[in-house]
Amino acid sequence: MSVTTLDAPALPVAARRGPGLLAQAERLLLAVRLTLAMLAAGLLVLSLVWTWVFPEQSALATLVAGGAAILVSLPVLAAAWQSLRHPSLHGITDRLIALALVGAWAAGDLMTAAVLPIVMILGHVLEERSLLGSREAINALSRLAETTARRLRGDGTVETVPTASLRPGDLIELRAGDRVPADGCVREGTASLDMASLTGESVPVDIGPGARVLAGSIDTDGHLVVEVQSIGAETTLGKIIALMRDAEKAKPPVTRLLERYAGQYMVLVLMVAGGTWFASGNTAATLAVLVSACPCALVLAAPATAIAGIAVAGRHGILIKGTAFLENLADVSSVVFDKTGTLTTGELTLTSVEATQGVEPDDVRQLAACLGAASSHPVSRAAVRALGTLAALPVDDAREAGGFGVVRHVNGQICAYGRPDLFEKLAVKTTATPDHDGPIAGVSRGDKFLGWLLFADEPRREAAAALAGLRHLGLGRQMLLTGDRLPVATRIAAALGITEIRAEALPQEKMNQVLAEARAGYRPLVVGDGINDALALKAGAVGIAMGAQGTDVALASADLVLMSSDLRRLPTAIRLSRRCRRTIQVNVGMGLGWTLVMMAMSATGLLGAGGAVIAALMHNLSTFLGVANAGRLLLFDETAEAQNK
Repeated sequence: MSVTTLDAPALPVAARRGPGLLAQAERLLLAVRLTLAMLAAGLLVLSLVWTWVFPEQSALATLVAGGAAILVSLPVLAAAWQSLRHPSLHGITDRLIALALVGAWAAGDLMTAAVLPIVMILGHVLEERSLLGSREAINALSRLAETTARRLRGDGTVETVPTASLRPGDLIELRAGDRVPADGCVREGTASLDMASLTGESVPVDIGPGARVLAGSIDTDGHLVVEVQSIGAETTLGKIIALMRDAEKAKPPVTRLLERYAGQYMVLVLMVAGGTWFASGNTAATLAVLVSACPCALVLAAPATAIAGIAVAGRHGILIKGTAFLENLADVSSVVFDKTGTLTTGELTLTSVEATQGVEPDDVRQLAACLGAASSHPVSRAAVRALGTLAALPVDDAREAGGFGVVRHVNGQICAYGRPDLFEKLAVKTTATPDHDGPIAGVSRGDKFLGWLLFADEPRREAAAALAGLRHLGLGRQMLLTGDRLPVATRIAAALGITEIRAEALPQEKMNQVLAEARAGYRPLVVGDGINDALALKAGAVGIAMGAQGTDVALASADLVLMSSDLRRLPTAIRLSRRCRRTIQVNVGMGLGWTLVMMAMSATGLLGAGGAVIAALMHNLSTFLGVANAGRLLLFDETAEAQNK
């Protein structure tokens, strides 16, 4: 087998502009500022040493200090000018520091004019570096797609190509250790896929022919031939990255509140600074007030927490489509569940076999599976899955019986598998039809009826534990809202301990029921996966879609998406949301309290002659503490616990 390597095609600048370039630009800007600050610091040290060694040449030392002040003033004044052209919360800090800087120059205090920007730049670098560290957890996802693929040619040879060169319909080869480059369908082979980076599941998933594979997962063992179905931004990984970046850019509610009063805050600070000047004539105190009032700790309280929360949620297979979840999800007081595909697996399973007297249940299962192998009906597929280790029987031919079931020749005898009506058509006498709320199928051989197979859509294995976890978090009001029949809904609800049931509901009725929950004073969390859940997902305080099996409409309507369809992620999401809210509250309280105390100390002259520099140091300390507190969220990890419960 020959292997060819292709070079990546040349892309236009717009196409090459990826999400990582923003971080690169930020790093470059921080590097320039840091370099200027270090140069200015060196000049200041030189000025001080010169003054100490040659006191009679103080003019030269002053000139050197002035040069240091000019070096670091340029980026500060440029930032202030940009903030006037493009107002923002961060711009308030830039304008206040610029005013303090101009005041220091006007007062002839070159030492303050140099030290103040140096301290602010160093603090800004530390803050931005902390935020970039949190964003790196999100950016790491995009690097999962930066790989190559082994594409199969029509003549059986293999060529190594960049992922960007793949197209839908291409066949690619995956070996043990390979990362899947695109979404696709397995055509040949079996393997185990590690999907932890996408779904948060630590246990590899076994797959075979017909299974779907997702870009970013890793082939831990085995050999696969996969047909590419989606590439680039259309893959599940691409959609995850887009959702997380959109959520990162969205403004948390606290940030929007601060922006609303930014203008009034600026006026208040100027009034306090002016009052300090007129009351005391103390320039140092006035400059210290301006620096103390910089709201960096308040500005970063919510965004830093949101970035960390989004990254942690993504690690757990929870996609956040907006930062409002930080408040909304923490406050939900009831949960409304869809049934099929949400609380249940969405697939029929064989629950029991009622064999005719003298017939072995395994014989009924075996014949049903062999007959159903030729049909795509869900009941037939469920029978085939139930065959298990039983040996298949030799089958001569098969024909569909007009939607009633399947009739085949097995060992020379006519055998049938299907609905009760099928056996009336074949003149086969059956036993009494069982009382069952799910699908029922019968099996016959010749003119003898062998027995009934009872099927049902069973609850997910983790559903009971997940609902118990929600009750432990105070969400005891849980409702099953489904379009299915009441007997089926009642059986599922009883198995999971749900007492509120609304069955046979149309999409509009589902939405009305959720709105009724809201009118009753609850904040409903709605969990669903189908098209008929879209209206309800929008109507709830928070909508969560089961991503692995959910429809595109449901995913678009939801606020959060569970990539692994693991219901145990619901309690995880709520705990993370509450943790984020507490972190924001602590950061806002700490930032606001620190700012008020520092402004009071500055206005009363308690910070002394170097008040502006001291205020800058204390300001940066409070901001860094807030960012560090937000960064503690990155330690939140329930991936292992969810697998062991």
